[in-house]
Amino acid sequence: MASRVFNVGVIGYGLSANIYQIPFITAAKNLNLYAVVQRTPKPDDDAQKDWPGVKSYRSTELLVSDPAVDVVVVTTAPDSHLELAKLALNAGKHVVVEKPFTPTYEEAQELVQLAKKQNRLLTVQIGRRWDADFRTLSQVVKNGSLGRLVEYETRFERHVPGVPGSAWRTKEMPGGGAIYDLGAHLIDQTVQLFGLPKRITAFLGNQREGVSGSDDSFTVLMHYDGFLATAKAAVVSPQEKQLRFWVRGTQGTYMKHHFDVQEEQLKAGMRPGDDGYGVEPSQRFGTLTSVQSDGTFKSEVVPTVTAPLYTDFYDKLAKALADEGNTPVDPVESAIVIRLIELAIQSSQTGKTLDVDV
Repeated sequence: MASRVFNVGVIGYGLSANIYQIPFITAAKNLNLYAVVQRTPKPDDDAQKDWPGVKSYRSTELLVSDPAVDVVVVTTAPDSHLELAKLALNAGKHVVVEKPFTPTYEEAQELVQLAKKQNRLLTVQIGRRWDADFRTLSQVVKNGSLGRLVEYETRFERHVPGVPGSAWRTKEMPGGGAIYDLGAHLIDQTVQLFGLPKRITAFLGNQREGVSGSDDSFTVLMHYDGFLATAKAAVVSPQEKQLRFWVRGTQGTYMKHHFDVQEEQLKAGMRPGDDGYGVEPSQRFGTLTSVQSDGTFKSEVVPTVTAPLYTDFYDKLAKALADEGNTPVDPVESAIVIRLIELAIQSSQTGKTLDVDV
């Protein structure tokens, strides 16, 4: 018997849908891009023209009322995630929410409970769990080559000091700003590696001159027993090679520059399955420096892994829908990340180190 194919409806047709969702939905076995909600198509921006045969709806209500839709993917701004996800879950659909999950921990918990009540799958598409550089770093940390860890830094810094655009990432709104955008990824990666921190100290602010509104930069210190994890994002960083990871232990140091190649490849028009997709040039590999028995140091290049990549999320989703595997991202974990973001904001506002209370 052939495996069942699940019809996917996508809410929104912006950057997230076009770059981070649809290419992987269409590449996944047993998922079918069935419909898109696009309120105002334009001659040069029309989902129905871009994807012949795909239904185009003007409202979420019409999408979720279609009995052929199995899964709804929410790709709109964070302040709409709760309402749209609830609408889909109450209509009996499985739901994927783009990160950040929701603006508040309370809202995230509400969706988790509703999904349980409706007996529907709920997950969060937090794709940087599948960054190839993060997967490589995870192997280095877990194989013990660094010894006992004392400090971990994960960074996402660019030099873009000009006036920002109008995307939700730059607006002062629920779920807006760098801490919800990049912070959701960096904090999630840290928790995936080390579990929950004991305490949080954070500093949020604007590095762009003359710009008010949501934070464009942050430093979040996550206190663990015996070591400190730091997550940083910045928009003023005039460096040719941006530092991505820096991890230090008693036996060695791992340092990695440059961002994961998948995002830049996707924005350049490359798609999953294309020759070279997800393959990082060797000159961008990280470096492991180890302490030798005689006290000298040895440095070696660590090749970046080529699998699993962003495609893994929707591959895992298809299997979970068919009861052949686990949900790709547990929404409870994503809810906890939102709580850590809330604590980071509170820490910055009060100037205090806060205990983690989840």
